[in-house]
Amino acid sequence: MSAVPSARRRALMLVNPNARRGSEALAPVIERLAKGGVDAVVERFETPDEVSADIARRRHEADLVIVCGGDGTINSAAKGILETGLPMGIMPMGTANDLARTLGIPNGLLQAADVIVAGNIRRVDLGEVNGHPFFNVASLGLSVDLARGLTPEAKRRWGKLGYALAALKVAMRAKPFRAEIISDTGHERVKTLQIAVGNGVHYGGGTMIHADATIEDGHLDLYSLELKNVWKFGLMLGAFRRGEHGLWDEVRTAKSTEFDIRTDEPMPINTDGDLVTQTPAHFLIRPDAISVFSPG
Repeated sequence: MSAVPSARRRALMLVNPNARRGSEALAPVIERLAKGGVDAVVERFETPDEVSADIARRRHEADLVIVCGGDGTINSAAKGILETGLPMGIMPMGTANDLARTLGIPNGLLQAADVIVAGNIRRVDLGEVNGHPFFNVASLGLSVDLARGLTPEAKRRWGKLGYALAALKVAMRAKPFRAEIISDTGHERVKTLQIAVGNGVHYGGGTMIHADATIEDGHLDLYSLELKNVWKFGLMLGAFRRGEHGLWDEVRTAKSTEFDIRTDEPMPINTDGDLVTQTPAHFLIRPDAISVFSPG
C-alpha cells in the first residue's frame, strides 16, 4: 500500500543511546525528514521498558513512530505499536539490524529517512511467545548462551564479527537438551542443541530462518538442531546463512501457526536478542499485525 503524503506528519522518534550507532548525530536525519514533511520529536530512553509505554502515552501526539536502534529496541516497541496501530519507521542503528534487512531498509540513516518520507506502508506479521512479541526469531539453547555472551561492549567493538566469535565459543561447550515440540501436525520428542521459531527472514546478523520464509506469510518456521557431533556445526554455517540448513539430516524443520515447546526443566527463551521468558512456551503468529514503512 503506497501513500503520497499531502500534509505534514508528526513523528515520535525514540532513540536508544546505547545502540551501536546510537551516538551518531541525528540532526541531518531530522532535517531530511522535515524536508519531506515529517516533523520529528526526539525522545531518548534508558531502559527498553520505557519504549512501548512512551508510544502508548504519546499516541495522540504522533501520526507515526520512528524507532532508532537495533532489533532489541524495535522489539521493545512492538507492544506499543500493536496497541496504538501507529505505523513504524526504522532507523537501523544496532549491530545486526535483521528486521531492517528483512524489510530492505538501507543501513544509511539518510536513506532510511527517505523510506519514511516516501510513505510506502507494508503490513507484517508478529510472532509471540508466552505473550512476548518478536519480529525475527525466538529460540532456546545455543542462542541463549550466545545472547549472554554478547555484551554491549563486544557488540560495539566487534560488530557482526562479535556474533561469529561468540557463536564459536558457545558451540564448543554446547550440551544437548531434551524437548517436546507440539504443533498441529503432532508431537515430537527431540534431543537438540537449539530450537528456533522464526517469524521474519533474518536473525543473528543475517542468518536466514528458512530459504523461503517471509515476514508476511502467516506462519512460523521452526528448526531443531539435533547434532550428535558439535564440530559438524562449523560445516553447516554456510547452509544456515542461506536458510538451507533443513537439507541436513541433523536439522528438523516445521511450519505452523502455533507451537508448544516443553522441556524437563524451565529453559530461558531469547526473543530478538533479549531473554524475556522461559519454557513451557506457547508460540503463535499474529498475521498482518504491524504497519511498517519499507521501500516500495
